[in-house]
Amino acid sequence: MSAIADELRAVVEALKVEVAALHAELPRNQLVVWTAGNVSARVPGADLLVIKPSGVSYDDLDAEAMVVCDFDGNLVEGTRNPSSDTAAHAYVYRHLPEVGGVVHTHSDYATAWAARREPIPCVLTMIADEFGGDIPVGPFALIGDDSIGRGIVETLQTSRSRAVLMANHGPFTIGGNARDAVKAAVMVEDVARTVHLSRQLGEPIRLAQSDIDRLFDRYQNVYGQGSAK
Repeated sequence: MSAIADELRAVVEALKVEVAALHAELPRNQLVVWTAGNVSARVPGADLLVIKPSGVSYDDLDAEAMVVCDFDGNLVEGTRNPSSDTAAHAYVYRHLPEVGGVVHTHSDYATAWAARREPIPCVLTMIADEFGGDIPVGPFALIGDDSIGRGIVETLQTSRSRAVLMANHGPFTIGGNARDAVKAAVMVEDVARTVHLSRQLGEPIRLAQSDIDRLFDRYQNVYGQGSAK
């Protein structure tokens, strides 16, 4: 008998398809190498998540390869070991109920900032739009338990950012769904690169907090096709 309730089966299968497709965005946007990185999605209505298996080539990541885990990181469905970051993802879902997707990459520029343990300052309108201020640094933690997840939650609970640079590790991003979290992963790498380039020319100018607040509000509540213009 399946550990997944019958009424959730269609939702889980759809999420497997979506999460598998979203993994393709990581190498396409040059955010990962080899088998590094992962995308997960919360299963609505259950303490379950869909995530990629550990150490599997991106070329082999189809819906059938995806695994389902509970919020303690235990395998619920699938034939392969879950991603080594599953405990971190699960901790985020347990403690941030508004989060529907989590992404981890080792993208070059964002990871370089993480190696310096330095926040990315809010010196661009794109940073204000997407992240609502500086992109913070989380504490160093070893893989193997939920320590990374605790660091992510502790850092993001005091920030509007959808990204955290885990010290000496790399970026983790969150979103209302998995696609939003992937978008944040793409954008954090883009701004990390741009601010790095700006620093080669001189010290970039930080935006005023009032402007950051206005930009963030506009982008989150007005921008796009879902809002009245």
